[in-house]
Amino acid sequence: MTILEAENQIISEFENFDDWMDKYNYLIDLGKSLPLLDEKFKTDNNLISGCQSRVWLHASYIDGKILFNADSDAVITKGIIYILIRVLSNQTADDIIKASLEFLDKIGLKEHLSPTRSNGLNSMIKQMKLYALAFKTKFEFNGIK
Repeated sequence: MTILEAENQIISEFENFDDWMDKYNYLIDLGKSLPLLDEKFKTDNNLISGCQSRVWLHASYIDGKILFNADSDAVITKGIIYILIRVLSNQTADDIIKASLEFLDKIGLKEHLSPTRSNGLNSMIKQMKLYALAFKTKFEFNGIK
C-alpha cells in the first residue's frame, strides 16, 4: 500500500465520525491495536524528545523498506503513533522523506490537539523522517539500494 492509499484509508475511517470526542475515542481504540514493542527497544535512545508522554520509536531496514515499531505510556499518543506507522511503515526512505502527511490536517487532528500534543506529533514525524534519512544515507554511502 502506498503512503497516499494509507492516508486516504485513514481519512475515510475518520469521516465516519462527526464529533471530535468520537474521533478521539477511535484514535484511542486504534492505539490499542499497536503491536507490542519488544522491551529491549524501550531505551532512552529510542525515546522521542519533545513529546509530553513517553514514546519509544524503533526503526529497521529490511529489503529497501523501513519498518517502524513504537509504544507509548499514553493512550492518545499510542493512537497518534499508530496512524503514523500505518502510513509510513514499510515504505522506502525516499517516500517517507517526501511524505507531506496532509491527512493529519484532513482528519482535523492537528487543530484538535493541545499545543504540547501537537509538538509531540511534530517530534514523532521528525524522528520518523530522520530515521529514513539516516537509512538512506547509510545505504547509499555503502552502495546498497
